[in-house]
Amino acid sequence: MFSHVGIVFRDLKASGDFYRQVLEQIDIRLLEDHTQPDGTGWLVFGQGNSKPFFVVAAGPSFWTESNRPASSPAHIAFDAPSREAVDRFHSVGLRCGARNNGDPGIRHGGSYAAFLIDLDGNNIEATCRS
Repeated sequence: MFSHVGIVFRDLKASGDFYRQVLEQIDIRLLEDHTQPDGTGWLVFGQGNSKPFFVVAAGPSFWTESNRPASSPAHIAFDAPSREAVDRFHSVGLRCGARNNGDPGIRHGGSYAAFLIDLDGNNIEATCRS
């Protein structure tokens, strides 16, 4: 349904490091790094095909000055290839500074998911439907 999703973050380096490690657990990797010398810019994460992709961005090089991180936190769910990948996503996320927002486990409809609150207050999820 979506082509891509982008979110504003306070600190591109911190959020980039966080998402590199967490998303790697579910087979999503950094595809493009558009970090500017002043620390603003954007990072594009995906699985190598053109869509969908996820944009981590900070500063006016991508957003306007009036945009602020997590003024209304987002909820983003990432597909994971397995339950083990969901477990790794959750474990690595906690080690990287996220807060637990739901341990890995069976959810409604039989999906297996885990939830984290990222460094800017967004609720991120890894879910496996198999």
